[in-house]
Amino acid sequence: MVHGELRAVICLAVLLWLTGCAYGAPRLPYDSWRLGLFAPNYMEVWIETADAVDVKNHVFRGAMSGVAAINTPKNLKGDPRGWPERPGAGKGKQVLGADLPRLLYVRWQSLVEPQTYDAYIVIPEATRGAMLKGENTFCAFDGKWITGYRNVLTVGLAPGGIARVWLMGACLSPIDVARVQGEVVKEGPYLGKASGYYRLPNAPSQAYIDKFGIPYGSW
Repeated sequence: MVHGELRAVICLAVLLWLTGCAYGAPRLPYDSWRLGLFAPNYMEVWIETADAVDVKNHVFRGAMSGVAAINTPKNLKGDPRGWPERPGAGKGKQVLGADLPRLLYVRWQSLVEPQTYDAYIVIPEATRGAMLKGENTFCAFDGKWITGYRNVLTVGLAPGGIARVWLMGACLSPIDVARVQGEVVKEGPYLGKASGYYRLPNAPSQAYIDKFGIPYGSW
């Protein structure tokens, strides 16, 4: 390759790198962060959409939809009241290509009521700072020390329109992010496109509600 061609290739590479910087390509210490959602025991939830907006105002629609993670022991011995000290990651997916999150929007159906809610969840600056901080931590399940990052946002959705958010990471303690009171979606399921139809909760959930009711106020 002659010097002129080499110079052209180098200039093109630099231009592409600068263009990536100009457009704000995410520079995180991991490939992507994860959004997961769950519901208290028996309090079944159907997620219509879970969207994210990052700090560069890029919108990631439909980051999650469908049934949220839930435990429904058939013996009705599960306790739906309150939130676990260490929530699981929930059901969800990686939000690929996103920078740090600024806002989450969730619209969901609480099947045990039934009612449709939505909530806007602002992610604080302190939370984003924690997502960039690596911590030396011991993982008991494999007996190793690692540099861990909190790169999972977990959202708990409860009857009455309550949304609770934690920041999670492998082998790291969860951090409370926010508790939000959602709003009733007056149009109903799928913004009125489902003609008011709610599918029935699964059998254990329905059996629990029939016997014990919904523990409003515990979330």
